[in-house]
Amino acid sequence: MDALDVLYTRRCVRKFEDKPVSEEIIKNAANAGRLAPTGNNVQPCKFVVITDKKRLDELAKLTNPNGAHLLNAAGGIVVIAEPGKYYLEDGSAATENILLALWTQGVGSVWIAGDKKEYANDVIKFVGGSNEKLVSIIAFGYPAEQPKQTKKELKQVLFFDKIK
Repeated sequence: MDALDVLYTRRCVRKFEDKPVSEEIIKNAANAGRLAPTGNNVQPCKFVVITDKKRLDELAKLTNPNGAHLLNAAGGIVVIAEPGKYYLEDGSAATENILLALWTQGVGSVWIAGDKKEYANDVIKFVGGSNEKLVSIIAFGYPAEQPKQTKKELKQVLFFDKIK
């Protein structure tokens, strides 16, 4: 799958098969997150992988209702970042890289909100952090569904020089 195919076909997957994802695939995805661009090359991100079903259930309850997709996922990746001027941008770039890297390996995923949610500090504590910021939580697994494209058409969002 070339890069444009990955970008054009990736969808948010919210239903997963009951099948584990290999550690190699997870490491490849985290490595893609690590290699995301960061402001001033600060590299503030850390990735906490959770595959234990009991811990996933606890995280789902902690982030209810947003984290419900963790209940049937093979795992979750909690993306956190050290505080700084661009932590949210840096963590978002890392999150997107992880989503795309998972997809290239046949694994579906969904981005669960983090930064502005009331559970953010509780999730940081849950993964053993202290002063980091929660950027996102990614539920992942082998897709049990193939969601349809629901994006706006290019002509609705692309403008040259100014919005007309």
